[in-house]
Amino acid sequence: MLDRTDPEAAIAEAARVCSNWGRWGEDDVLGTVNHIGEGERRAAAGLIRLGVSFSLAQRFDMNGPQKGWRRRTNPVHTMLDTGVDAARGTQGFPHGIGGADDVVSMPLQCSTQWDGLGHIFDHGRAWNDRDAAEVVTSEGDLVTGIEHLAAPVAGRGVLLDVGRVLGEDGELPDGFAITTDHLSATAAAHGVTIRRGDIVCVRTGQLSRARRRGWGDYAGGPAPGLSFTTAPWLRSSEIAAIATDTWGFEVRPNEFDHAFQPLHQVAIPHIGLLIGEMWDLDALAAHCADDGVHEFFLTAAPIPFTGAVGSPVNPIAVK
Repeated sequence: MLDRTDPEAAIAEAARVCSNWGRWGEDDVLGTVNHIGEGERRAAAGLIRLGVSFSLAQRFDMNGPQKGWRRRTNPVHTMLDTGVDAARGTQGFPHGIGGADDVVSMPLQCSTQWDGLGHIFDHGRAWNDRDAAEVVTSEGDLVTGIEHLAAPVAGRGVLLDVGRVLGEDGELPDGFAITTDHLSATAAAHGVTIRRGDIVCVRTGQLSRARRRGWGDYAGGPAPGLSFTTAPWLRSSEIAAIATDTWGFEVRPNEFDHAFQPLHQVAIPHIGLLIGEMWDLDALAAHCADDGVHEFFLTAAPIPFTGAVGSPVNPIAVK
């Protein structure tokens, strides 16, 4: 049982039990993505049977879920050159050629994204027991920037549709804490086994509900999500990464009084876990439910912004 009144002790104990510090050497910048080796990728490629692919990204536009918390806004898309300019002949190009150009301004974690290893600290310590002040400065993440993950995040994806298995009409209610037993029961219902190096996608159904009712407090409010008690499993399962269809990955409100994202505080700086949020798993989930196959090849490379602590991503699942 969790003692809601003592998050400090619970976080400290989970950090001690779940620590991967030094596991891949003092210079490591990949964390649990180290669990994906060449053999895991070759095996994952063999899962492609139909050739059908799914984007697991939400659209990036002004109609997104953000409401300005900590200066997080939705993307702003601005045209620099347009077809109107070309038709008027004002672009200055010869022989009738014209074109369009545009620019996007956005926080890197405003929609479907990865949390990088420099995103969360615990008492001033970053991943692999580094001093947070030396890792992330005004120049960005000088050690574990998201660019290091541009190539290796590709392998076996597994969908755990907890919303469909345990929820009502395919959706879990806000505040539902997903335990290790819930994850195991869902995997059993799908006939899949979680393996070393997997990229686990957990569908709660909250995104479906937000689309039906409106964004509301989707970005930062109450949500179903992983229980703090899953921390030991997140380490021992040796998964490479985990992503959910919610804003915060873990259950909200959190399971302690006066705590903010305590599972993040263990999972990122201590386990070195790559965490994805706001993934759109609905179309993939419907297909998996129809054909009964919940494993697939998944590639989910972040955009390699040098020194960034997170990145937008367009994950592609191929069955």
